[in-house]
Amino acid sequence: MPRRTKALRILAAFFRLLERNMTVLREPLVTPKFGKWTQLVLGLICMASISSPQYVWTLLTKPLTEKLGVGLPELQVTFSLLIILQTFFSPFQGRLVERFGPRLLISIGTVMAGLSWVLSAHINGLVALYIVYGCIGGLGTGIVYIGVVGLMVKWFPQNRGFAAGAVAAGYGMGAILTTFPIAISLGNYGLEQTMTVFGLIFAAVGLLASQGLSLPPNMTARSVSHKVAQSTRQFTSREMLRQPLFWLMFAMMAMMSTSGLMVTSQMAVFAEDFGISKAVVFGMAALPLALTIDRFTNGLTRPLFGFISDRYGREKTMFIAFALEGCAMTLWLACREDPLLFVLLSGVVFFGWGEIFSLFPSTLTDTFGSEHAASNYGWLYISQGIGSIFGGPLAALLYQHTQGWHVVFGCAIALDFITAGLALCVLKPWRARFIRQHS
Repeated sequence: MPRRTKALRILAAFFRLLERNMTVLREPLVTPKFGKWTQLVLGLICMASISSPQYVWTLLTKPLTEKLGVGLPELQVTFSLLIILQTFFSPFQGRLVERFGPRLLISIGTVMAGLSWVLSAHINGLVALYIVYGCIGGLGTGIVYIGVVGLMVKWFPQNRGFAAGAVAAGYGMGAILTTFPIAISLGNYGLEQTMTVFGLIFAAVGLLASQGLSLPPNMTARSVSHKVAQSTRQFTSREMLRQPLFWLMFAMMAMMSTSGLMVTSQMAVFAEDFGISKAVVFGMAALPLALTIDRFTNGLTRPLFGFISDRYGREKTMFIAFALEGCAMTLWLACREDPLLFVLLSGVVFFGWGEIFSLFPSTLTDTFGSEHAASNYGWLYISQGIGSIFGGPLAALLYQHTQGWHVVFGCAIALDFITAGLALCVLKPWRARFIRQHS
């Protein structure tokens, strides 16, 4: 009997040890094969592979409406579902990434994003498109986005702003490589073949790149920057959500998202109202030229301002960038009838907005730790979804109610300057006190 009891105790101890080890398998036991710069490149490729479902959607609307025999408003619900699933489910997606590891989940996400195109090419109903393109595509892109950003801020503890901005730029600018090929393919081969071929390419590229992703060794993950204040305590999402400081960051990102997405979603409409849509600048149509420049500056600003924030502080950089967008939008409205200034200032507006996708995740990780970076940023990323509601349909309703753009622009400009002031006057001292208390 004593021997049986002793054997049971040994067996129970073994299972407790096994369970403890399984909970930490997400931390590598050996040094990863690839270094941090290779991880950054692989993460950027993964982000670029999922960018087309969002940024090339506008090329698919006409052939899809013709194929399905539906109106544009009904079809645009698909795009709304893509954004909603991508943002509002991000905390859950981030938790899965941390539970099962970045390689597995990001692999699944890239395949889901590519598969959504392949399946969408062969559906014949609007509801099926909602499920395949909107839901499957939205969940897949959300997993990859949250997983890659959460991984990069762990690999680059001393350059989190730059790393988060670089991979976010991959998502914002990745479609530049595919926009013209997809447009040409649609004209030459039609919708079904184009979506099938490019969907398979996106899935294959993302899947291959994700196989090299891994968590950093413990020493790298826990090292800190000497130029930017960072907390040494690792907050879980539940602990973070109880901190009022998090909700200040959430409100600030929601306000900046509202301002930027108002421009993104309404630009074609107010360009027509301003008489710009048929204008020619540098021998090219003003609106497409502005959209091309905007996509470039929107991507460029993310690693650039992230790099600046790594050197000179998050809040100071926020103040400069957010105030820059407010000033640019003010001048944009004042010069709205000049096609050249419209094109140039639109680029400055996006240059002052896109950096939120590098500044906020790096600031959040500095404050609440890197161990739960993916799930924590997932909660903050919901603010992007809220911004899409305020900057999209609600901004359009305000425009219809006021019969003009002055009030809409005025609200967006006010949000820019309010957020800039909050960054310097409220967030900076509050975060400094918080980090001192938890370091």
